[in-house]
Amino acid sequence: MSHRALTLTVLACALALGACKRSDTLAPAADATATPSTAAAKPVASAANDNLNAVLWMQASAEYPAATTTVYRAAADKLDVALKEGNWDALVTTERGNAATGLPAAVIMDVDETVLDNSPYQARLVTQGKEYDEVTWDAWVAEKKAKAVPGVVDFAKAASAKGVTILYLSNRAVHLKDATIANLKAVGMPVKDDSVFLGLGTVVEGCEQNGSEKDCRRRLAGQQYRVLMQFGDQLGDFVQVTANTREGRAQLLEEYGDWFGERWFMLPNPSYGSWEPATFNNDWSQPKEARREAKRAALDLAP
Repeated sequence: MSHRALTLTVLACALALGACKRSDTLAPAADATATPSTAAAKPVASAANDNLNAVLWMQASAEYPAATTTVYRAAADKLDVALKEGNWDALVTTERGNAATGLPAAVIMDVDETVLDNSPYQARLVTQGKEYDEVTWDAWVAEKKAKAVPGVVDFAKAASAKGVTILYLSNRAVHLKDATIANLKAVGMPVKDDSVFLGLGTVVEGCEQNGSEKDCRRRLAGQQYRVLMQFGDQLGDFVQVTANTREGRAQLLEEYGDWFGERWFMLPNPSYGSWEPATFNNDWSQPKEARREAKRAALDLAP
């Protein structure tokens, strides 16, 4: 799931994720009037950050790699069944558009927090008191330092060995293709050729892209491949989200709930996603405190 290019474009279409968000100030410095001994004993103040625990969990817990490895091992157990069943298809009917019979097999994978772990970038934002923006994101992608999400390389290599093509359907913009492919290869992911990267901005003839929704690119993948599985960290990595509200998202989950664990595989990502702006009317222009208050109001409190 899908990543911050998703955030920017969807706000432009008044859907889920937002545009470049206001940078916050850094934490205040220690009291300059304190004596050296007092300053040493007094903890340095730091601004509260909604993302601290989420990023820390992804980087420091044993549970995060256990969860992602569980997902990919479960998918590997389904792979042979999917290959043998000729009518097995991971695209919804409205996105299939053509018969899948006889087409080569593929799996669709989102990139960010599905294949590549960008928690170091998120950690930078936390420690610097900033929020996501396009400039810092592009700079991070250019570094090509993201590591693989635990479990993904073993799955992808096993799938590739069975003749399954890995398609990278990402909301990283197309101008980040070369850096992304280099990073994917560096962590050991199979990359057949440049055509397997379907980034934001990929032109799909006869299909008009709605913001950063991925339906057009999934249709393109379906024209060329029998899609056995899809992997992502956002609901929009699997199906088009037409109403990014809590109710709209819950309705999609109810409609396609049986697909998860069979054809669709969701990776955990508490750090960011379209679930967050769904709690504050998708309006990133609000001050941070207003957004935070809306999120507090969305909590289900114990009686």
